[in-house]
Amino acid sequence: MRRVYWAWFFAAVSFPVAAQAQSVVTISPQQCVWHSGDNPASGTTNLDEKTWQPLSAWERQTSASRFWIRCHADLSSMNSIAHPALQVAFYDAYRLYLNGTVIGSAGNLDQGSFNMNAIRSFPVATGSVSSGSSIVAMQVANRVLLTNSGPINGLVNSNFELLAGDASILDALRARKVLTRSSHYFGSAACFGIIGVMAMMLFILYLYDRSRRELLLLSITCVSLTAIRLNELATSAWLPYPLAICLFVVLVGNIALTATQYPFFFALANRRPGPFIWLVIIINCCCYFPNAVDFAVPSSSTAWLGTLTLSFIRPLSLLLHVLLSCSVFVAFWPWRRIPPRVRPLAFLCMLWMTADLFWFLAEMTAIPIPGIPNVFATWGVPLIEARGFITAGVIIVLLGLLFRDQRQATLERAALAAELEAARVVQKVLIPEEIPAIAGFSLETVYRPASQVGGDFFQVIPLEGGGALIVIGDVSGKGMPAAMTVSLLVGTVRTLAHYTQSPGEILAAMNQRMTARSGDGFTTCLVLRVEASGTLIAANAGHLSPYINGKELLLENGLPLGLAANAQYMESQSNLAAPARLTLITDGVIEARNADGELYGFERTAAISSKSADQIAKTAELFGQEDDITVLTLTRLDEPASA
Repeated sequence: MRRVYWAWFFAAVSFPVAAQAQSVVTISPQQCVWHSGDNPASGTTNLDEKTWQPLSAWERQTSASRFWIRCHADLSSMNSIAHPALQVAFYDAYRLYLNGTVIGSAGNLDQGSFNMNAIRSFPVATGSVSSGSSIVAMQVANRVLLTNSGPINGLVNSNFELLAGDASILDALRARKVLTRSSHYFGSAACFGIIGVMAMMLFILYLYDRSRRELLLLSITCVSLTAIRLNELATSAWLPYPLAICLFVVLVGNIALTATQYPFFFALANRRPGPFIWLVIIINCCCYFPNAVDFAVPSSSTAWLGTLTLSFIRPLSLLLHVLLSCSVFVAFWPWRRIPPRVRPLAFLCMLWMTADLFWFLAEMTAIPIPGIPNVFATWGVPLIEARGFITAGVIIVLLGLLFRDQRQATLERAALAAELEAARVVQKVLIPEEIPAIAGFSLETVYRPASQVGGDFFQVIPLEGGGALIVIGDVSGKGMPAAMTVSLLVGTVRTLAHYTQSPGEILAAMNQRMTARSGDGFTTCLVLRVEASGTLIAANAGHLSPYINGKELLLENGLPLGLAANAQYMESQSNLAAPARLTLITDGVIEARNADGELYGFERTAAISSKSADQIAKTAELFGQEDDITVLTLTRLDEPASA
């Protein structure tokens, strides 16, 4: 196959124009007539053609699904040719007759399907052509294309051509036609081939960063455009591939393009398309329903849908495309609100849609409208080429800018990752891994952050003479700011523990340090001093109350740290008798949420509060952890019996 195409190429380049006039007979449509029906007698030589109509008046969109074409021409010169042949250029399934004898066929007459290789040569036996006028007849199954695509319709609805001459010369003429017609599509198709490769890179970037939805939308848009443009190139070059594949590419490509191209602009502008935009997109996608019928039902029985497509669906689709082309200006309006880094991207998107807007407006002139000339008939092919190059150029620059932004986002993400790692290291130092032993008590702690860096903290500081100072808290926020706040509070607690063991005084000092900071965050905190005798003295700054043997311990509650500089924290006193268990938790236990959105809640927490710290944490985690979970249990041991 590759050798044949190269032969066509060199023949087209070297073949002189004079050779056509010398040995090729052109049978014009004026020499032909047509008649609807499927009568086999229409292929015979003796036939009355009085009721037949001129072929020049035939229109693909409104004609019968089954009809015959009969052409009269003097083909006697073919008897002196070594390899005589007839060449037909026609996008339809047909059977070809010469003087009542079948000499070849194309496509499937029963289904109306055909191959996109629409220029075919059929050999004629040497000496079989009689002198005088010969009759070339064609039995045609007219496939009324329902595709809602202007370029493909323009290519497939090309004029009927019939040539007679030497087979090699006809092949050379075909090659020249291929080069002439495909040259208008090759440049933009080559550009879009590059864009298709870049689209794969965009998709990989999206997989790397799922938050960049605009990368996914643009990658699908670019792949769709690439498939559509390459399909147009293949059709213009008469490549031998089935019509069904051509229709499938048009159907899927245009729907995917419509559904992703316009939402891409809004995603780039960090906005959501309004209900009206989505309605227009959905209706426009539905306008490709006839194309789906044409692909799924390979027959000519849907010819009526072709008329509907031409008279209503196609004009509606063009109008909707015009509206959608203007949506890019809505997405980036007003201009002053667009971030400076997005403005170059916004300008390119507007340029892209301006080219599309002119294209769709030109296509609308092909619809018979009184007083409006058919600009598309004259400038359609140049507009295809210009639109392709403009779109390809804009997208290439657009992709370059997006790659630049993605690189910047990658650098920022790397910096954030380094910051989180630093915060994690800080937090690892501040959260004790080894819990000190407290005589007469059993202490168990569990800390499970919801992310790399959490906002929970706790400290256990043994006291001289027995007992310990226990601190548990929850800092609002995450990341390095939360880690730095935790370091501030833990440092304050450890410093104050050398001077005072009063929970109220410790909380007041911590609050002073918090309010002196410029941040807007706050911290809930509970400070509890447990003495060797089992006496508990606690002060609370908005934290969850602890539990003793499954029952909530009522405490005087003060404001969270960092909200008011003059806040005071009252102390509450109680007793922990052996073998009672004291349980302290953060709100990660209570705020655990299952798949149905149900919170774990206070009742369930109270019910499991007498269990071990590990059991409590695992229960909340399995229910559905959403926040940091910290659990600390302190159990007073039985006093050893006296001797």
